[in-house]
Amino acid sequence: MIIAVDGPAASGKGTVARALAEHFGLPWLDTGLLYRAVGISVVRADRDPRKPEDALAACDFPEALLDDPELRSEAAGKYASFVSAHPAVREALVDRQRVFANQPGGAVLDGRDIGTVIAPDADAKLFVTASAEARADRRYKDELRSSADADLAAILADIEDRDRRDSERANAPLKRADDADLLDTTNLTISAAVQRAIALVEARTGKR
Repeated sequence: MIIAVDGPAASGKGTVARALAEHFGLPWLDTGLLYRAVGISVVRADRDPRKPEDALAACDFPEALLDDPELRSEAAGKYASFVSAHPAVREALVDRQRVFANQPGGAVLDGRDIGTVIAPDADAKLFVTASAEARADRRYKDELRSSADADLAAILADIEDRDRRDSERANAPLKRADDADLLDTTNLTISAAVQRAIALVEARTGKR
């Protein structure tokens, strides 16, 4: 069983995908980490993630990099948004994602083009979203745990910029697949969002 979970930054898709993987006993891949790894690799090489040739050269990163805690930083997320806009980078990472999706027994993948490009024949597809304001507030509260200098207005502006880049890119833009169930987490607790996601997948697949 393949479950595709797509959505914008800070929508809760990663939390939902991880919970679905645990519930159904499936391996999980946060595909955004692949792009974050490329972005971080570009910057560490003193190159520009906005340049297609620099980003493509960083796609052959070592597997161990996916465990680097810096990939979870806000900066890494911004770099990922830059490199993921390059068609050549997305093409270079497609096979890696499809191999994971099509392993025996299936898998859960979350990202921005799983249901539309990576696994268009997935057994269940979710598009997890929330208002930009709600997503910014979540990021703001997260940042406050480590820094008193967190700036809500700046975080909101960054999220809106990333939404624009992800939705307007020519190759594999962020969009809801025609057969994806919508899960709006704006006013949901984490528990409620997870339970709703499980119910949607069960309704699609008949599996519990």
